[in-house]
Parts: sequence; C-alpha cells; structure tokens
Amino acid sequence: LSSNYCVTTQFAFQENEIKLLTAEIERLKNFGCLGVSPSLEGLRDENAKLKYRLNFLKKSLQEERSKSTKSMININSCLQEIFGAAIQAAYPDLENPPLVVTPSQQPKFGDYQCNSAMGISQILLKTREQKVIPREIAEKIAKNIPANECIEKVEIAGPGFINVHLRRDFVSKQLSSLLLNGVQPPAIGKRKKVVVDFSSPNIAKEMHVGHLRSTIIGESMCRLFEFAGYDVLRLNHLGDWGTQFGMLIAHLQDKFPDYLTVSPPIGDLQAFYKESKRRFDTEEEFKKRAYQCVVLLQSKNPDFIKAWNLICDVSRREFQKIYNCLDVTIIERGESFYHEMMKDIVKEFEDKGFVQVDDGRKVVFVPGFPVPLTIMKSDGGYTYDTSDLAALKHRLCEEKGDILIYVVDSGQSVHFQTVFAAGQMIGWYDPKVTRVAHAAFGVVLGEDKKKFKTRSGDTVRLIDLLEEGLKRAMDKLKDKERDKVVLTPEELKAAQTSVAFGCIKYADLCHNRLNDYVFSFDKMLDDRGNTAAYLLYAFTRIRAIARLANIDEQMLQKAAREEVLILDHEKEWKLGKCILRFPEILQKILEDLLLHTLCDYLYELATTFTEFYDSCYCVEKDRQTGQIVKVNMWRLLLCEATATVMAKGFDILGIKPVQRM
Repeated sequence: LSSNYCVTTQFAFQENEIKLLTAEIERLKNFGCLGVSPSLEGLRDENAKLKYRLNFLKKSLQEERSKSTKSMININSCLQEIFGAAIQAAYPDLENPPLVVTPSQQPKFGDYQCNSAMGISQILLKTREQKVIPREIAEKIAKNIPANECIEKVEIAGPGFINVHLRRDFVSKQLSSLLLNGVQPPAIGKRKKVVVDFSSPNIAKEMHVGHLRSTIIGESMCRLFEFAGYDVLRLNHLGDWGTQFGMLIAHLQDKFPDYLTVSPPIGDLQAFYKESKRRFDTEEEFKKRAYQCVVLLQSKNPDFIKAWNLICDVSRREFQKIYNCLDVTIIERGESFYHEMMKDIVKEFEDKGFVQVDDGRKVVFVPGFPVPLTIMKSDGGYTYDTSDLAALKHRLCEEKGDILIYVVDSGQSVHFQTVFAAGQMIGWYDPKVTRVAHAAFGVVLGEDKKKFKTRSGDTVRLIDLLEEGLKRAMDKLKDKERDKVVLTPEELKAAQTSVAFGCIKYADLCHNRLNDYVFSFDKMLDDRGNTAAYLLYAFTRIRAIARLANIDEQMLQKAAREEVLILDHEKEWKLGKCILRFPEILQKILEDLLLHTLCDYLYELATTFTEFYDSCYCVEKDRQTGQIVKVNMWRLLLCEATATVMAKGFDILGIKPVQRM
C-alpha cells in the first residue's frame, strides 16, 4: 500500500478495527482455555461472530486497496485531507474551519494553493475576539502538515496564501498508474442508485429543437454517473396519456376504420395530429366523440387501447431514429405508467389532511409556494401535478433512488420545486439523505438571438437539424479535401458522423446549461477555438504521433511498465499536472451537474498539449532524410496519457472520436 497520506486515511478505521477484533479474539480464546466463563458456548458464538466480522473486514479492505491502487487519485481531495488534518492539529478547538484548496493560476504560485488562513482569521475574530493575522495562521498550518507523498514544499505568500509545490516523482507515478490501468474513477464508497429523467417528448408530436438540450445533457449526466460507479436508471417520461388521445383515436377511426385488422399507414404523425386538432377545434360532434374516446381509453377498452398503442408505436419509431443518431440509451416510462398510482396519491394527501377543495378541484398548498398543486380536476381527471407526484414517489419508494435528477427546461423550475417540497412535506424523503435535483437549462436561440425557428416561423424539427448537420460536416471535410487522398470512403463517412453529431452535442454542452445559447452551424464546425471540430482533430493528431513513429500499443504498454516519466521541462510538468486534474473535474460535475466544466477542461488539456508538443520533441528526425533518429519514449507516454483522458472525456460527453480525420 502506498504511504501516500490521502490513500492510507481511507483504510485507517478498517485497519484499526481489525487490530481491535484480533485482540478481542485472543482475549476470548484465553477465557475459554481458563474456563473462566460460565457459558463457554456463548463465548464460542461471540468468537465466531468476531472472526466473521474480521474476515469480512479483511476482504473488504483488500478489495478497496485493489481498487484504490488502480483508481486515479483526486489530488485536490488529497490536499484537502492533508490540510484538513493540519488545520485540526493547529486549531483543535475550532469547529468546521474553512478548507479552501484550489489549483494555482500561475506557476510562480506553485501547483495548488490553500487559502484557509484568511477565513480562520475571521472566525477567530468573531467567535473569540482574537486578532490573529492570516500569515501567522498560515505558518502554523504549514508546520502541522502531516507526512505525505505528494507535497514537495509549501511557501507562505502575500497575506496568508499557502502555495503548494507537488513532488515530481509523485506526479510521474500517478501518470504511470494511469497508463497501466487506464482512466479509473476514484472510489465512491457505497454504490448509490441514480434516477435520471430526461428527453421526455410527447407522443404524436415530433421531437423538435427544444428536446435537444434535455436529451444531450441527460445522456451525458448518465454516462458520468455510470463511469463514477453509480447504478443509473435512465427514464424517458413520455407524454403518452391524456385528453389529446381522444381526438387522435376519433380521427384514426374516421380515417382508417379497419385499423383493428389492418395496420394504418400513418406516415406523418405530426400532420395527423394537426388534422385531428383542427377538427377538435371546429367540429362540435367530433369534439364530443373525442371526449367519449378518452373515457373509453381510460376504462381500458381493448379496441381503444389498441388504437392508443398504434399511435404510440408510430412515435416510438420516430423517436428511436433520433436516439440512434445521438447514441442515446433510455427506458420508456411515460405518464401512462403512473396512471393507476394516481388515485392512491390523491388518497394519501387526503388522509394526511393536505387537500383543500377549490371550485371543485382538489388542491395541495405547499408552504413557501404561492400556487398550489392541483391533484384532481373538478371533472375527476388527474393533472401533470398528480402524474409528477406519482413518478416522484415511485422513484423514491419503489426504485429506491438515492439521487433523482430531472433534466427539464428552466420554465418548469417553480413546478418542480413545488412537487419536490410536497414530497418532503408528506414524508417521502429527507433532503439530507436523498438528493432530488432539477437540472434546469435555458432555451436554444437562433443567430437573431430569438427562439430558434425555421424561416416560416415553425419549430425546427430535430431530425431535420441532425440531417443538416451531416450535410454541413461533409461539406467541411470536402472543403479540406479529405475525400481526395487522406481518407477512404468508410473513414470519410465515420468522420462525417463524428463531426456532425459531436459538434451538435458539444455546442450545447460547452455552455453553462443554465444559460440560453445561440445555435450556429458555422461556429460549431469551426476547427479553431473551443469546439468539437478542434478537439476531435487535436485528438486524431495526438493518436497519430506514435503511429507515425511505428510505435504500437504493446510497445507503449511495455514502456509504461519500465520507463520513468521525466517531467523536467516546464511544458512536460504543466501537461502532466493538467492530465491528473481529470478526477477533480469529474467530482465537481457530480456535485453541481454543470457539464461545461468538462468541456472547458478538455479544451485546456488540448491547448496545453499543443504547448508541450511545440516545445518538446517526441520524435526526432534527420532534417535531410526525414528518417527517425530518436524516439523520446517518455514524451510519447505523455501523448498517450493525454489521448486516454481525452477519449474518456469524449465518451462522457457522448462524442465518438475517429482515428483518422
């Protein structure tokens, strides 16, 4: 086991318990031999229990150690543990002292900074009326830093900043571990269940640009939590139930009267929906029939259930085309799934005295929210509020979700806050134990800074957007003449798909999801700046370095086992540290669910690599002949480590890189 402080602290409690249990077993053995105990059988039982616990702990400790030696270390977390221990030793009576550790912005300030001294100074002044200058506090903290493997030295700067310089052999060792074990997530402890609600289009309506953000952001969040080791349930809360199905079924009966025996050729469901809506709004007799159809559907009449399924199946096939393009995996669990649970939801709120009747409606007022939830309409029907409450309870109580994430636009914020607060009020969950979050996002704007629409003012169909992306990506590749010599037809097709869908996803994910963003094909396909086109091209260049030097994967693995990564050049050192920041970037996103941080990191990594590659020769060639004279293997290993981290970052973002572009 590494003597690294932050690794050993993970196991300290378990190791201590093993020592205590071993001593207790010896004690019980002695009692048994001496015959002191009146109940030898009781001692044997106790001894067996202790041995079982001891074996369990030893096995658990071995498994955790095995995981930890392969996992990437979160250096920021390690430094927080080290400085947390130092602050505790320096100020043992201080409760919850501030712990602030961040990467340094400039090399002259070291690699990381601990900025806790200023906060501690304020606390001492407020709680104890002690005026201690932050620099003195910083010096006291520095003196109490425990022995560890990662810090080379610390320096006190300015009013009380503690500048931390990492050990080069520590960074080198972590990079070697990354190359040998791949990108492994830090251990998360108990495996929790995460339920992510995303995409959620409506049956009989085509997916439009408004569904793009929820689908892309939700898929990426799922990939991140899965990589981190969580049990993830991906749910598509389809709008597949409600009064609109009455008019759709009535129109189906008129247009395809033999629908029960012959599958109706509904090609354009959007047009079908518009026709039925027009009739619903203008034909009184049709409107009455539509309401009757709703009643028969909700009473589970077999013919009407079949009609409903037919309409849903047409939509599902169209949705799946989108999901296939975007490489999205999701389980359908629409509003209809929760329909039977809704009457129990109403009864539960009634039984607990939370329901009031308002003009025939049953409503629930939640403290702190001015608008009540309507859980039953005056005609006895249910609402979106009832459906969302039923879904919340099922995910908490049946699915046993530890973390629930709703990836829905910002316009629904008040609604979800009210629903979540109602769930707490009735006792379904405790926010201190279970995390329920609305991952809200802004709208997609056109280049005129208004809601993204077609020229005719219609909402942009998502399938049209994706097809346009494919066309423009191919145009871009042909402009660069990649189709003439560089790529085979198969490679050209793979590059087209990678660039088109990668750029659409990245253009969304690289913006803070809370903000609106402007959709521009020209910007997202630009191979300069923070775009997928730039990153994908950078990745293929990095992967090509070893290939062009005739170094294959086996040779790289052998070098990773035998070579020491030399980080003497300032650009080598900068790149090595940047690579190892990957776990702390992911940890931050797991906490705040803001995926643009990963995009910013990948762009920083790519630009840092360019600085390194421009300054440090990986492969040295004869200037006259072009023959390879020398391969600096440790630098090729840095290239490989960069590409490995970039590939995992792409995977989390749902972007598929290609080997040749």
